[in-house]
Amino acid sequence: MNFRKISFWVLSCVFSISMAGCKSGKSNNQNEAITDSVWTKSKVIETIKKVNDYWQAENPEPAFAFWHPAAYHTGNIAAYEVTGNETYKKYSEAWAEKNQWKGATSDDKSKWKYNYGETMEHVLFGDWQICFQTYIDLYNMDREPAEYKIARAKEVMEYEMSTPNNDYWWWADGLYMVMPVMTKLYKVTGNQQYLDKLYEYFTYAKNLMYDEESALFYRDGKYIYPKHKTNQGLKDFWSRGNGWVFAGLAKVLQDLPENDAHRAEYITIYQAMAKSLAAAQQEEGYWTRSLLDPVQAPGRETSGTAFFTYGYLWGVNNGFLDKSTYEPVIKQGWKYLTEIALQPNGKIGYVQPIGERADQHKNVGPETTADFGVGAFLLAGSEMVKYLNN
Repeated sequence: MNFRKISFWVLSCVFSISMAGCKSGKSNNQNEAITDSVWTKSKVIETIKKVNDYWQAENPEPAFAFWHPAAYHTGNIAAYEVTGNETYKKYSEAWAEKNQWKGATSDDKSKWKYNYGETMEHVLFGDWQICFQTYIDLYNMDREPAEYKIARAKEVMEYEMSTPNNDYWWWADGLYMVMPVMTKLYKVTGNQQYLDKLYEYFTYAKNLMYDEESALFYRDGKYIYPKHKTNQGLKDFWSRGNGWVFAGLAKVLQDLPENDAHRAEYITIYQAMAKSLAAAQQEEGYWTRSLLDPVQAPGRETSGTAFFTYGYLWGVNNGFLDKSTYEPVIKQGWKYLTEIALQPNGKIGYVQPIGERADQHKNVGPETTADFGVGAFLLAGSEMVKYLNN
């Protein structure tokens, strides 16, 4: 039976570690259900620290500035903001300094590229631009902001916006990688072009990858139905790909001005995705790698689940999603993340490895982890702290 069809009283009993109220026939109110003796604000912060301390101890040296370490740092900054742990901030600062506050480092603009690539000439490829999110956040934390921290971000994005091209975000992941860079730089500079180009590039991505019927995004042009189908003949929507988009839209709405001309369109897509994703959640709380066809890639997966849980928490916390509708989704997602994905030593397991499609990997298990999955968990945990504050 789908858990959303079960009464709220039973949900409260299942979610709570203490079963006394259920056994005695006493129901818990909504606030008690989510803030029981296990998931208090202090417990969530303790869990964030356990996960992040484990990751940083296992990875003491700063990584390069490509997308997957950079995705971790978006979560690390969120963890710093709710814990106040200066070690986390210093960890991101050391990473930024090692990478000279840059992504790809080529200075020859005539050779800059934005097709897929890991070379230093792929400056315009979004996977080399997500690092700018953390650089901007660190810049904003300074009492006297140091311009050199965001100089490269401004140089790259302003050059990109000066070109006639609008097809920079040709894969779903790119929406998380770069959309928040645009809104963050708008807030720093006040330059309206960042918002105008945000919408122009997003419109290209939406027209290419967004399926209005399902209210979900294909990963890129190779996976659009009916050209591509699951083995069962269904539409194939990759969990983490949609996690990138859902979380990216939340981050955009966080910084987008109230009077932005296209704000309503972003909200409409975000809310439509929330509805579709809720229907695809599995009873155990996770989302399978192929959202509408669990048979295509069965089993637990954490990175998409963590991004979705973050997106739902952010939406409820900021009034974009209805609490009574989505609290059950949040509870089950958080329950999976903390009781199954989280291992006793602090490792986050069941993270599908780097790839681009649902059925790409086998044997995704409790020991399968990755930096971007940890970052997504930290984002969800940080929003859970804010949820409990409310």
